[in-house]
Amino acid sequence: MITVRRYVFNAIEVNTYLLYDESGECVIIDAGCMGKAEEQELANYIEKKNLKPVRLLNTHTHVDHIAGNKFVSEKYNIPLTIHKGGLQFIRGAKIYAAALNFDIGDTIEPSSFINDGDIVKFGQSELKVIYTPGHADGSVCFYSEKDKFVIVGDVLFNGSIGRTDFPTGNLDTLISNIKNKLLTLPEDTVVFSGHGGITTIGHEKTTNSFLI
Repeated sequence: MITVRRYVFNAIEVNTYLLYDESGECVIIDAGCMGKAEEQELANYIEKKNLKPVRLLNTHTHVDHIAGNKFVSEKYNIPLTIHKGGLQFIRGAKIYAAALNFDIGDTIEPSSFINDGDIVKFGQSELKVIYTPGHADGSVCFYSEKDKFVIVGDVLFNGSIGRTDFPTGNLDTLISNIKNKLLTLPEDTVVFSGHGGITTIGHEKTTNSFLI
């Protein structure tokens, strides 16, 4: 069984997710930690639970979601894995960050890439990659069929959807991917978004005004 622990990091309040199972291996998704206090908060829990980080992943590579990538990668000696479509945002991170008055610091490039339908394995668990651009090129979701949850980044929120006014955003593409790739999941699937609280596929299917 996968345990999902959520942290809210940096000035843009991004959700960083730490996933682990009985093996003790863990995955960090959207490391948004900035500054010593946030970095220590994440590291202290990993140490307390005697976890072994084995994967560093991004749902997408907007600056708030990648702020802690360098720290996590270097501290635990694990490479970054993203969808190739997100490379442009990593390479332009300082420019995007400056426009938001956001001090991103140093960034790292990925060592490997994931594609739609890939399976990310750690410990005794696996996550299926679902490619869902529309908010940004390179956006992916991580779905656990067994544990009935999906980590969606900024694609879908409780009662809302991701912004499409950033570079590479496209409203029609986003809506299509949500309806055809996410709302087709079982209705009791828990949705962990990139910002804000949790919801479910069933709740969004029946109440989200952007999708009805």
